[in-house]
Amino acid sequence: MKEFDYKAFYNRVGAENGWDFSKVKCQSEGIGIDLYSKLVQKATGTEILLDIGTGGGEAVLSISNSVLLAVGIDNSTGMIATANKNAFAKGKTNVRFLLMDASNVDFPDSFFDLVTCRHSDFSASEVARVLIENGFFMTQQVSESDKLNVKEYFGRGQAFGISEGTLKEKYVKALQDAGFSQIQSSESTVTEYYERPEDLIFLLKHTPIIPHFGEYDDDFKILDEFIKAHTTERGIRTNSSRFMLVAKK
Repeated sequence: MKEFDYKAFYNRVGAENGWDFSKVKCQSEGIGIDLYSKLVQKATGTEILLDIGTGGGEAVLSISNSVLLAVGIDNSTGMIATANKNAFAKGKTNVRFLLMDASNVDFPDSFFDLVTCRHSDFSASEVARVLIENGFFMTQQVSESDKLNVKEYFGRGQAFGISEGTLKEKYVKALQDAGFSQIQSSESTVTEYYERPEDLIFLLKHTPIIPHFGEYDDDFKILDEFIKAHTTERGIRTNSSRFMLVAKK
């Protein structure tokens, strides 16, 4: 099986749809975690926020009234174009979106009061550098057990076969090494019900849950078998698993 090129995949999806999942019909059962709700609780309206891996900017735009200035960065030109279009459509004047890599954040030391990162990789040392003393970093990430029944059917998938908690431990250690002294963690798993097969197909085509989905001859046969086995009265059942870290510098 060929190695999955996540960066090329990410750029392609950004150009195609800017991660616009608004038309996907899915219901959730259970209590999940939400990074930006946590941010709103901490913000006082005077902060400068950096959002790493901002994508199409939908999330940061939705909470922009809670901070003085929000800066979203992403390494995809398609994502940044979508984010700027969304900002213009919403008339937001306190949000900026910039093409930038998370491993080299082109801002001065101690520039931001808050830093967030949702479902994207980050450099703990760069986060620590641009964050003020006593500032907070918050990240929400996809756990290894996310969409586990789907990955089991395909016999492959994002973090498939990796022990639960591996990514969280990696990030906690990186944050500790970068000088963060207070790190809190939380996890959640909720049941998801996708209303139609096309909703699940859209998800698999536009996320790396099943790398190279649709490029193998039996992918749609496997998907059909999965749908038949996991269809309930509420929809096609799977799970969403996430973890969140809140770290104080």
